Amino acid sequence: MYTSHYGLADSPFSIAPDPRYLFMSRQHREALAHLMYSIRGEGGFVLLTGEVGAGKTTLCRCFLEQLPAHCDVAFVINPKLTVPELLATLCEELQIALPAEHGNKACIDLINKHLLAAHAQGRTTLLIIDEAQNLSDEVLEQVRLLTNLETHEYKLLHIILLGQPELRDKLARPELRQLSQRIVARYHLGPLRRDEIAPYIQHRLSVAGSHLDLFPPAVMRLLFACSGGVPRKLNVLCDRALLGSYAQGKPRVDRATVRQAAREVFNSSPVRPWHKLALASGALLSTVAVATVLFYGAQPASQPPPAAATAARAKTPAQPAASIVAPRPAAALARLPAPLPAADLAQAQAYRTLLGQWRIPAPVSDEAGACRQAELFGARCLSGSGDLDTLHRLNLPAVLQLQQPDGQLQHLTLLALEGEQARVRIGQQPHLLTRQALAQAWNGRYTALWMPPPHYQQPLAPGSRSLAVAWLRQQLGQLPDAGGKTLAASYDAGLSTLVRHFQQQHDLPADGIAGPLTLIRLTQAGNPDSPHLSATAPVTIRRK
Repeated sequence: MYTSHYGLADSPFSIAPDPRYLFMSRQHREALAHLMYSIRGEGGFVLLTGEVGAGKTTLCRCFLEQLPAHCDVAFVINPKLTVPELLATLCEELQIALPAEHGNKACIDLINKHLLAAHAQGRTTLLIIDEAQNLSDEVLEQVRLLTNLETHEYKLLHIILLGQPELRDKLARPELRQLSQRIVARYHLGPLRRDEIAPYIQHRLSVAGSHLDLFPPAVMRLLFACSGGVPRKLNVLCDRALLGSYAQGKPRVDRATVRQAAREVFNSSPVRPWHKLALASGALLSTVAVATVLFYGAQPASQPPPAAATAARAKTPAQPAASIVAPRPAAALARLPAPLPAADLAQAQAYRTLLGQWRIPAPVSDEAGACRQAELFGARCLSGSGDLDTLHRLNLPAVLQLQQPDGQLQHLTLLALEGEQARVRIGQQPHLLTRQALAQAWNGRYTALWMPPPHYQQPLAPGSRSLAVAWLRQQLGQLPDAGGKTLAASYDAGLSTLVRHFQQQHDLPADGIAGPLTLIRLTQAGNPDSPHLSATAPVTIRRK
């Protein structure tokens, strides 16, 4: 009813688990990292718990959208199953044909055969059970026994259990200790913090198509007090508050409307018992504020107030002077488009643009945050020093650092090298620079993203044995004139020869070791749609 009135494309506070509306708080990023670990580890259980309405299901939907192509998923959403029903559901999800009459043993044998075949093809099989606190002890024991399907090195079935806090208590019981000991990662998703309420609301409004300030800062504390920071309760409350504001013809939601909405959706107003405490706290804060004004008002005129002193310290570079690259001539920076954006804003936008090239959500503000976010989606950062010829050989979009005369770092994203021109993005604006101007302003530091093969941990060399080696052999076997070598997980002399030959063909150090540069070039050779410096549009990576 209110969507068109406020210029919204759809309802921003629906309680449906739409991954588009997922707000990646610190907790949600860490929870997603635990889920991603479930497909990169060697197997076992990953446990994600959270209060009702904390966002577990929405987070899981987001996780499913980001799974690489080599993952097969069985998703059990109804945990009220018997052991035969669970096994039959798993077979149905994995598209395993069952005979007309079958018992538990027949199901398990077929599942084991399917998992072995998938493993031989380099595929990962994942079982996700939602609302797992409702599983019976008998079914939980059967789920545990499914993890006995394994090779010498890997579990054939990776399992994620999603549930409410009672699941943690259930798994702590002595009779389920064997299952509990196989949990390799645990995370409990709590409510949003008070300072996350405003970003959460603005994120959902932006996704729905509005950038209006419909919830002013004055109501944020009240929204937190009424909802406790639980996303589902917050959604219901905000939806009802917007409806109430629309009915009253108000342009924005006010505190009175929030209180009325809380009474309607929660059948009470959880704010009222705190009125006296709020008044007492306000009086205390007022006293502190007055004392602060009197104290700083008495400072000598020659002494700067603390805020100014803090700002002065902020302008001082944090790293040691010896590590600062000597500034380029001001004339080089003058060739760049002016005016340049603020350094912190340019840095945040540069890394968001880089992540966008790989279709990775980008709630980041610096390199560390970008690298952590990339790892959640299976990518890695590659940072180093070089020149434009180095980046041309690397052939990947990258964030470049520019040293300004005042010592501050500026950042831009290099998207393409086209002859003597470089296509870049500074802040939110695209620009076309000459290679000479860019080279003179750049201090040589870069950060790019690349997609390592499954289970890759370190450079692959003779003697290595892992699924990443099997991937390497398969990729080389698919290339022209490679001879179609058999898939195997052992890095032998024959594979080293293949790698060395590939390196010689692509002007790389021919050492027979598959490090990041070799793997990047190999991925590009096998997948021309991956981000290149010759392709500026974001693409979807097809993982093999």
